[in-house]
Amino acid sequence: MAHPYHHALSSVRKWGGTPEDYIAIHAWFDESKQIIADYRHRALRHHAEGIFMAEKIFGVTVTLSTGRIIPTRWVGEQHVREDLGRIPSFADWVRAIRPEPWMGRSTTIGLEDDPRREVHP
Repeated sequence: MAHPYHHALSSVRKWGGTPEDYIAIHAWFDESKQIIADYRHRALRHHAEGIFMAEKIFGVTVTLSTGRIIPTRWVGEQHVREDLGRIPSFADWVRAIRPEPWMGRSTTIGLEDDPRREVHP
């Protein structure tokens, strides 16, 4: 699906209500397009943890304009399945990332930031 509105229309077909009942949830899943405007944006929220995160943000249930109450998780699962065909784990996405040397670099924390450390020119 190309746009959160189209996901919202699909939600209306599944559970009733109006697109406005769902658009905020579907838009949240796709907000990561602000960072990268291709399918890779999905790695940030299109997974099982992202679905549970949406539940924390939007609440456990959504009350539709018709008064019907449905689980927020259903909406997230629908979104991810429509985009990916399944619900991956975050680990599935991470396994697909090719490690680069810069990803593992670290510095010793503490010594260079210690104001008591004597600096010699």
